Amino acid sequence: KYDDERVCASLKAECGNSNSCREQARRWNCAPWWDDRDNYTQNHKPIDEQIEDAARIDVVFVLDTTGSMSSLIDGAKKKIWSIASALQRSKNPAQLRIGLIGYRDRGDDYVTRNYDLTSDISSIYRHLLNFEAKGGGDTPESVNQALEEAVHDMPWRRDRQALKLVFLVGDAPPKHYRNDVPYSRSVKDAHHKDIIINTIQAGNSSDTRRVWQDIANLSGGDYLQTGYQTVRNTQTPYDNQIQTLNQ
Repeated sequence: KYDDERVCASLKAECGNSNSCREQARRWNCAPWWDDRDNYTQNHKPIDEQIEDAARIDVVFVLDTTGSMSSLIDGAKKKIWSIASALQRSKNPAQLRIGLIGYRDRGDDYVTRNYDLTSDISSIYRHLLNFEAKGGGDTPESVNQALEEAVHDMPWRRDRQALKLVFLVGDAPPKHYRNDVPYSRSVKDAHHKDIIINTIQAGNSSDTRRVWQDIANLSGGDYLQTGYQTVRNTQTPYDNQIQTLNQ
């Protein structure tokens, strides 16, 4: 049993494999998790190498569509589509499937809006462009529910040789409801399903940074932070297509 995977991940990130850290890890009952992560890291290729080698790829983008993303959402869409397009240029683009989840918070028009994994990339593109930034109210959002649905409700390939990726994109940390599945549980379930969760933080909230880094570290994914101006001004080869489809 892992007492607190977030504490274990933070401890390992801060002080590595020193003897004092190992002793502290034993006191926190982190040793099983720590050894598992060591084995995973030693045998884990960087994601760009995995994409290059993969014959089949499933990827789900999970996007914060609340009001706080209003100045960022167009840049976030471009960032998502640039990643999707890079995946299409892998060795076997015909084997790529993409899914999409937009999330807000309880009391908004919707909490999550899901589009299943599909090889019809154009349909996902249209759904992505239709997302608008509204609602939210207070800062924390329904990140936990969106991540849980990404892991459990999407029709992932059961093929263990397939590369399965999640990209979580947002600017606010999760709001913890009593009946929520915490993100640490979803991350553990993702690991059992061979799903790698990557996080892209929009803005510079320290609370969001901590959670986004936790999620990426716990699942063997990558964390990227992009500032407000950086996201808003992100240029991709698909800018003209996005403008045309928005007209």
